[in-house]
Amino acid sequence: MKFFFLSIFTLITSLHLLAQENSPYSRYGLGDMVPNQNIVNRGMGGVSVAYSDYGLIGSPLNINLVNPASLGNLTNTKNFSNTIFDLGAEVDLKTIRSTVNTEKFNSKNTVMSYFQLAFPLSTKKMEKKGMGWAMALGLKPITRINYKLESYGRLNSIDSFHTVNEGQGGINQVNISSGFKFTGKAKHNNEICVGFNTGYNFGFKDYSTKLALVNDTTPYQKTNYEEKTQIQGLFLNTGIQYRINLNNKSIIRIGAFANVKNVMNAKKNTIYESFIYDYNGAPVTQDSIYTKQNIPGKVDMPTTYGGGFTYQSKNKEWLFGSDVEFTDWNSYLSYNEKDSVKSNWTVRVGAEYYPINIESAKKNYLSYIKYRAGFYFGPDYIKYNDTRINYAITGGFSLPLTTPRYIQTRGEFVSLNTSVEIGARGNKDSYQLRENFTRINIGISMNARWFQKRSYD
Repeated sequence: MKFFFLSIFTLITSLHLLAQENSPYSRYGLGDMVPNQNIVNRGMGGVSVAYSDYGLIGSPLNINLVNPASLGNLTNTKNFSNTIFDLGAEVDLKTIRSTVNTEKFNSKNTVMSYFQLAFPLSTKKMEKKGMGWAMALGLKPITRINYKLESYGRLNSIDSFHTVNEGQGGINQVNISSGFKFTGKAKHNNEICVGFNTGYNFGFKDYSTKLALVNDTTPYQKTNYEEKTQIQGLFLNTGIQYRINLNNKSIIRIGAFANVKNVMNAKKNTIYESFIYDYNGAPVTQDSIYTKQNIPGKVDMPTTYGGGFTYQSKNKEWLFGSDVEFTDWNSYLSYNEKDSVKSNWTVRVGAEYYPINIESAKKNYLSYIKYRAGFYFGPDYIKYNDTRINYAITGGFSLPLTTPRYIQTRGEFVSLNTSVEIGARGNKDSYQLRENFTRINIGISMNARWFQKRSYD
């Protein structure tokens, strides 16, 4: 199993080499926003704020990437002190269509979605008092920039020109999270969880515009204007969840989270040059007309906050939930300049079905499969000539890779998680471009007894 998971991790982390994405939307702001949810949550419309996943033994199987407060539920349960290993990857299939003619462009992109490791820290004394404490470490992408646009035209009806606008880059994040649980002494033992997530954002933006005049008799110099910006800085996110135990043993959770505005340090290199293409088609500098390096500045990551709820039936077979989130893109600045972005909101609705009854374990494999469905919608954060609506329907399931007997006796669980999102950015009336996408997500989560000394097994 160790060699299996090591091979899976190596394969997924190298899949970025297959990227063929070309999204004009990634030109604005910090690039295309990568979905911030766990693959499990993506299958139910992205519902995450008040979501806490429980398995057969009452311990979470997956890590909530939106609300760190849910880590408080990763505690020592039934003498098990389990560690969660969570890994995800995605394949994006996109079709960009023109709304003014019949042209379209297809692209695909395969990348790692996240890598997370969580483990409980609470002591037996804390557990007896109804308290919990856990921590998580991880790495994930936040945004992606990848586009290449070519255009042809005439300059003053004299010469033709060829322009290539190209960009690449994105922001990644290394995080450390912690969550705490406090159980009340009231009749129904309602509980509250709080958490925080901090770490380091790093990445770059590389934009270039290449211009070539096309003439049969007169050779012109090709020119390139390029800006490459290195970005880095600390961040802080917080969250809270409150569980209400109803009389019929069903559960309601209410949650909220806030990603605090993050002002990141930046250094920009600017170059204006003439160039030629070599035999391999790569640009080679001929003469640097203007160069300035390491220009200091600031880039703002805007505030995001939201709230939501989930309702779980008394036998824990059904779970319903909804989230609302808002991002203040109006406050976005890069080197004290605004961009073509605007504040936006997103509504998410989803459900999960788990056939097995937690109180009476079964040996039927199909009873351990979790099924999910949902949708989300809201305006796009890109400010262009009109308001574009983002929307998608989602679905997914989790397949256990361990036998029911192993789950019941050892309290360990390995799951293959999948989800699919089918949606679009814009509609038939959108200005110039509409982007349709199908996002296929796949991941593995392992809830196992790691990092502990065993005296008897």
